[in-house]
Amino acid sequence: MKDSYLGVDIGSISTKGVIIDDDNNIITSSYIWTEGNPIKAVRKLIDILKKDLPNNYQIKGIGTTGSARKLIGLLLKANIVKNEITAHAVGTLTFYPNVRTILEIGGQDSKIILIKNGIITNYAMNTLCAAGTGSFLSSQAKRLGLDVSEFGAYALKSKNPVKIAARCTVFAESDLVHKAQVGYPIEDIVAGLCKSIVLNYLNNVGKGKKIESPIIFQGGVSKNVGVIKYFKEILGEDIIVDENGHLMGAIGIAVLARKNKIGKTYSLELSNIAFDTKAIECGRCPNNCELLKIYRNNELVDSWGSKCGKY
Repeated sequence: MKDSYLGVDIGSISTKGVIIDDDNNIITSSYIWTEGNPIKAVRKLIDILKKDLPNNYQIKGIGTTGSARKLIGLLLKANIVKNEITAHAVGTLTFYPNVRTILEIGGQDSKIILIKNGIITNYAMNTLCAAGTGSFLSSQAKRLGLDVSEFGAYALKSKNPVKIAARCTVFAESDLVHKAQVGYPIEDIVAGLCKSIVLNYLNNVGKGKKIESPIIFQGGVSKNVGVIKYFKEILGEDIIVDENGHLMGAIGIAVLARKNKIGKTYSLELSNIAFDTKAIECGRCPNNCELLKIYRNNELVDSWGSKCGKY
């Protein structure tokens, strides 16, 4: 049997999974929508990955990252759980050891990671506002009657992108509606939106950061050629976009699972595992904490939310 390692990146919008071998080659991968239910999404993801995993491979490590990493780590009994910054950096450095800057725009968050000699020297993430992210782009595409996959092609047709105020979702929508109503060509509106996303990212997430090449752009929005065009134009630098850039967090955590393996063989059979959460209010003290209890096969495996430490 050959050894392999599973990496799962559970975001608010999408859930990504990869299985790699000992040489970091991707054996199989999948990208699906989280749809507000990370547990259900991961069960579906694992079923997809299992079908494509050759019978001569066994899982010797599991890693989880993303916003629901701790919850899914308990479900899968992961041997490593790490934040997205670490996972993205490790995944990128695995294939691009000389990278200096990672630009990442995902479904509902964005981040910048600065690296020197293979070490993270600085990073930043967006605030709670999702302006300029993948979900923002999707909602604007729907408003214009387009599929978000068409955005890039429309943007490349434009000779005169309009100015869109993308620092706030509400302002951007009102700006976009106004531009459409007064008759601006749709390709100029789309190009303006792509350009505004880049400007918003650089003025918010990238503010005060020294962006040096080699520069890699990843995350779901890296599939948008219009956004890539304006990153290149505004930064005046070449931008590397890996075909697996949208999976880089999952790849990185799979690499870490390989490096931190504990000699255990994991099963990907989840159909017989009951995994539930239950929210309660403690009431033992004036804090009145809202607790989340996590049960695996009816056994309490963790409890979150306690301010006094009793749970």
